[in-house]
Amino acid sequence: MNTQSYKTVFANPNTVTKGWVVIDATDCVLGRLASRVALILRGKDKPYYTPNQDCGDNVIIINADKVKLTGKKMTDRIYTRYTGFPGGQRFSTPKEILAKKPTELVRMSVKGMLPRTRLGEKLIKNLYLYQGSEHPHQAQNPKTIKLNEI
Repeated sequence: MNTQSYKTVFANPNTVTKGWVVIDATDCVLGRLASRVALILRGKDKPYYTPNQDCGDNVIIINADKVKLTGKKMTDRIYTRYTGFPGGQRFSTPKEILAKKPTELVRMSVKGMLPRTRLGEKLIKNLYLYQGSEHPHQAQNPKTIKLNEI
C-alpha cells in the first residue's frame, strides 16, 4: 500500500488562492449575513481549509447600511464599550450606530464571529464594506454570490 496518498495537506501562504466575493446585504438579517461572511473570511468553504492560516477570500459587502434586524432589536439591543477612563462606559443601540457609521454594525457583527487572535485581526482586514451599490474593486473581477448559495 502506498502511504503517500494518505498525507494530510496543510495550506500555507504560497499554496492558498484568494479570490474576491461580492455580497449584497439589502434586506439580509444581520446575524445570518455575519456568520456566512465569517465563514468565507476564514476559508471554511474551501477543501484545503487550515485553522492557523488565512485561506479565505476577500469579501466586499455592498448596501451594508440596509441590513435588517428582526423583532425589536433595533431599539432594545444595547452595545457596551469602555473608553478606558473612570466612568467611561458607553452604551449605544443599533439605531444609533447606523445613524453615525452605517457600515460599522456589520463590521462589529463579523468581527465578533472571528477568532480573537492575531489571525482574526488579519482576517477582518479582508472585509470591505460600502453603503451604496458601487465599489472600487472591479479590477479584481469579484464573483457575486447570494447568501443561500454559501
